[in-house]
Amino acid sequence: MFESARICFRKVTADDASIYHAWRNDPAVMKTTSLSLDVFTLEETAAFVQNVILGSSSGKSYMIIDKASANPIGITSLIQLDEKNRNAECIIDLGEKEFWGKGYATEALKLLLDYAFLELNLHRVSLRVFSFNEKAIRLYEKLGFTHEGRSRQSVFRDGQWHDICHMGMLQSEYVRD
Repeated sequence: MFESARICFRKVTADDASIYHAWRNDPAVMKTTSLSLDVFTLEETAAFVQNVILGSSSGKSYMIIDKASANPIGITSLIQLDEKNRNAECIIDLGEKEFWGKGYATEALKLLLDYAFLELNLHRVSLRVFSFNEKAIRLYEKLGFTHEGRSRQSVFRDGQWHDICHMGMLQSEYVRD
């Protein structure tokens, strides 16, 4: 479907529940992206994949595949897709930690933004990021996202309250190198 030098996307299927389950139960993976650091059974994750990811009429989710190994390394989505107003929120989770810090998230987000702005013709893509996730914030700024606001003290991590930062990008601001 969409690909770059090192990754490609494929649609999420019910068979992806087991790999997603491993990521969803890894506190290191979920610490920076999930409001709830809970432990889930495989049945709960399978139901989440079926009902929330696959059952959504207002979302599109893709597994991020490492082309060299053909293995899934993460998931990315456009959620709350509003076709009338041409808006969506993007999400990314790199579940395989050995791919962290090597530019894979950048490649995946560029592919997702290409799809959002050039194929779906969206006007605006937004995201939410925890204020302590400075690496992600720098990545989003580098890609062209603008800070639009904060939900103050919305996340409790490591004994402290943190904000949720709201960021967005308009189609007219999207420049693909």
